Amino acid sequence: MLLNVKNLSHSFDYPLFGNISFKLALHSSMSVTGVSGSGKSTLLHICSTLLKPNNGEVFFNEKNLYKLSSDELVDIRRNDVGIIFQSHFLFKGFSAFENIELSSVLTGIPLEDELLKRLGISHILRQKVGDISGGQQQRVSIARVLSKKPKIIFADEPTGNLDTITAGEVTALLFDYIKANNAALFLVTHDLNLAKRCDAAYKLENLELKTL
Repeated sequence: MLLNVKNLSHSFDYPLFGNISFKLALHSSMSVTGVSGSGKSTLLHICSTLLKPNNGEVFFNEKNLYKLSSDELVDIRRNDVGIIFQSHFLFKGFSAFENIELSSVLTGIPLEDELLKRLGISHILRQKVGDISGGQQQRVSIARVLSKKPKIIFADEPTGNLDTITAGEVTALLFDYIKANNAALFLVTHDLNLAKRCDAAYKLENLELKTL
């Protein structure tokens, strides 16, 4: 089991969710939907090493994430976890290619031309990211994540800035990736059709994670 979440609870000024448990295996995908503010992104951040929960445990490859040292967490984040954010977090002064190349520099994994072609960004690689569209920036962000060959992808609204055709192509790419690379996908989305394409689909509602 790649990801094993046990009795997870978290709150800020108000409770978001409580006593949530689920598992995610290799070659599989799961989705979480829910209204804005329900805690979907917070759950993703907790499971992806970015935020320690108030209560509960998150195991990645049988390691209790929040009992690891900072260096161990950084190592998992760099080599095993890929996070696709709603906000792209690209380096605006860099070209699209330079942003993607960072993955290769950090991991030593060479870039794949086929990935860039499939995402439809080969022709904009030399442009500064500030000069390309929001949809193109999203695809550059996805390319940067997939280039590092993560074991688990955490995707927060990965198709939110894309037109319908491109969104379908990117979705197919993500599902193909987890099958071909012995990986898994944790998806947060408002798109119910996309959510139901995952092996397991959940809705975060009234502090609980319910089957969609």
